[in-house]
Amino acid sequence: MIQAVAELNTENQIFYSVLVFSWAVYMWEAHLAKRQRKTYRNTTLVPEELGMIMDSETFEKSRLYQLDKSTFGFWSGLYSEAEGTLILLLGGIPFLWNVSGNLTGRFGLGSEYEITQSLSFLFLATLFSAITGLPWSIYNTFIIEEKHGFNQQTLGFFFKDAVKKFAVTQCILLPVTSLLLYIIKIGGDYFFIYAWLFTLIVSLVLVTIYADYIAPLFDKFTPLPEGELKTNIEEMARSISFPLTKVYVVEGSKRSSHSNAYFYGFFKNKRIVLFDTLLEDHSPLNKAAGNENIETHTAAGDSNEIETAETKQRPKKQETRLQ
Repeated sequence: MIQAVAELNTENQIFYSVLVFSWAVYMWEAHLAKRQRKTYRNTTLVPEELGMIMDSETFEKSRLYQLDKSTFGFWSGLYSEAEGTLILLLGGIPFLWNVSGNLTGRFGLGSEYEITQSLSFLFLATLFSAITGLPWSIYNTFIIEEKHGFNQQTLGFFFKDAVKKFAVTQCILLPVTSLLLYIIKIGGDYFFIYAWLFTLIVSLVLVTIYADYIAPLFDKFTPLPEGELKTNIEEMARSISFPLTKVYVVEGSKRSSHSNAYFYGFFKNKRIVLFDTLLEDHSPLNKAAGNENIETHTAAGDSNEIETAETKQRPKKQETRLQ
């Protein structure tokens, strides 16, 4: 076999080396995921380290959810790897390039318009990827997420959102790619340096404007109202010299009941975004209820019950972190 590989020309050696490397990476990741699934199956009791902050019901829900997600990830990953391999072996990329050339040719644009043909090729490739990935996305949303009580989307909202994401992606991807190809075309011997600088600048710009201009196209962002929570967040940011400028709340509950939070920005202009589902456990009603429980047990003079009351307030919050 080694001799047969050595007899191949350089192009084929590189081609098959890429395939072998790709499958080797996939197999290694699949092996690690298999070990993790084994842990999910065998660990049925709350670990001692989590015993004080999580009850058995919350842990079991999290365990079953992660097990289903891991199994889904294995099959979707296997399909993706097999699809990519077949595309390469069967000449899918040259075929799509020829289709792109025929498409642009119908508008009177010949082979000399390689940037236009490249954009047509990119559009068709991303369209193909979106279509083949749609069944997996539907299964993940309406089977797995629905099974575990997280999905909040309807089919109509899901497809509308998918079309919007594809359109926004094209509006960003095609202009950026055309500029990158033009830089490569005129860059001469040092084109790779100019291309690297361009992609670096584009990446920084996208990270900066994402939450302000791109994400609001899909979800509603509102400033966190003045109150104790905002004050505590700002005080914590000051205590660690975090240059916080704004705190937003995003309406994630229309998609999923998962909770999340993130920050973004550069240098002295950083912002925090909280999912509205994350704030449910921090409402004044929940806090008042927790205080009433503690005061009731304090009046009874049972210090052990106070700890139990506090512990009962924790599992629900931890559930959102693990899910």
